[in-house]
Amino acid sequence: MTRLLIECTYVFHHPEMNSGIQRVVRNIINNLPSVQDQAVCIPVVFKDGKILEVKQLAPDHSDDLRGRWQSKLETIAQKLVRIRNRYWLIHSRLLPLWPWKSSHNVRRVTYVLCRLASLAFMLPLYLTEWTLGKIEVQSRAFEMECSSDDILVLLDSSWHADFFPVAEKLQQQGVTIISVIYDLIPLTHPQFCDGPLVQVFDRWFEWIANTADGFIAISSTIRDEVRSEVQRRLGSERTTGRWFDFFHLGSELDQIDPEKSVRPAVEKLFTSGRSIYLMVSTIEPRKNHAYLLDAFEQLWQSGSDVVLCFIGRIGWKNERLIERVTRHPELKQRLFMFNDLSDIELEYCYSHAKSLVFPSFVEGFGLPLVEAMQRGLPVMASDIPVFHEIGGEFISYFDLHSPVSLASQVQQFEESGIFPASRDMADWSWLNWENSARQLVERVAGHGQARTQQQTKTSMQSRCDETDHCAE
Repeated sequence: MTRLLIECTYVFHHPEMNSGIQRVVRNIINNLPSVQDQAVCIPVVFKDGKILEVKQLAPDHSDDLRGRWQSKLETIAQKLVRIRNRYWLIHSRLLPLWPWKSSHNVRRVTYVLCRLASLAFMLPLYLTEWTLGKIEVQSRAFEMECSSDDILVLLDSSWHADFFPVAEKLQQQGVTIISVIYDLIPLTHPQFCDGPLVQVFDRWFEWIANTADGFIAISSTIRDEVRSEVQRRLGSERTTGRWFDFFHLGSELDQIDPEKSVRPAVEKLFTSGRSIYLMVSTIEPRKNHAYLLDAFEQLWQSGSDVVLCFIGRIGWKNERLIERVTRHPELKQRLFMFNDLSDIELEYCYSHAKSLVFPSFVEGFGLPLVEAMQRGLPVMASDIPVFHEIGGEFISYFDLHSPVSLASQVQQFEESGIFPASRDMADWSWLNWENSARQLVERVAGHGQARTQQQTKTSMQSRCDETDHCAE
């Protein structure tokens, strides 16, 4: 049976991350045991130029060495940081005094001494953390051997990792390389990304376009974009030798800890009986939070008491927006922001809100949409192709060029109680993460079998041609 090597390097090393791609990778990996009837699925990571089989995706802090020493290490770290900070406090107080005030050389020597003192305290901590981390990784992953008929599926955000040489070596040994593509936003909309990411992503995609045997996106919208971009870079003839497909993502929140509770501030807001409209995403320009503020300010000015609630960690290029939110006169009145909610709190918010409002400029999928709708929460979203693919007639779409478009829909919903979408949420259904993992595995394995059959057919035809030639 075909072996699929499912790469999860970034999530393996950063198990605490719980947004976007990390949520997808973790859920797919955790559901692989349920889809082994389709293919042998093995989670793998790249480490020090090697490929390792993953036995445990996240560390068990209750049992392993890292867990036993974690609290002690944190206590030591706090003490060392306090001592280090005292040196810098002394440094800052000396600068206005003589001779530091009048002598550049004295200031420079003092700075160097403080740096050395800081390093002397922090270096042992860094070394201890590195050592424990290395031991902990070794307990969760083991070096493995690959065979020529394996299929390596690059599921994680692999543009962060320098794995090109090991992947190329595996391909030379006959391993097929498949790339999962979440979106092409750094290429198509670089204005929404940090400059370094744009450069890294472009370099990665150039390599993946030339190297991968197939591409599987998280929506048909992105699949078509990937095919066009690969064709632009490689030309039609070389692109024909590669396959392009897609799968859809699941909808459960998998990190709900029953021992945790919803914080009082969240519970108080969502049991107040008010109409609460959620925006769930990282706070960054592409998500277009400013549009929501514009639309809801119009509603508030007209006397509406609807509530707008932002949920998501603070990302990048958002200084203006954060300042606008923190200084807004409606903050903690009709405008709320939570940046660190747990999954159980997010589940609570989905279950008690009036609607999800999602004004993104561009997306690869839109995971909060299916998370919300699967819980019966209706969605108002920007009128972009991928949202039509995901939500169809169950979503109410608004014009990104006009905040009035959204404000009018909210007002209509508030006054009539009828959600302004073509189809009722009662008829909605979606994949769970097991089905998503099965879809991914089935489609990748299917293309792998087709490729093997084609290679066999080509080889047989070649032998026949040689036989005929020799007979002549």
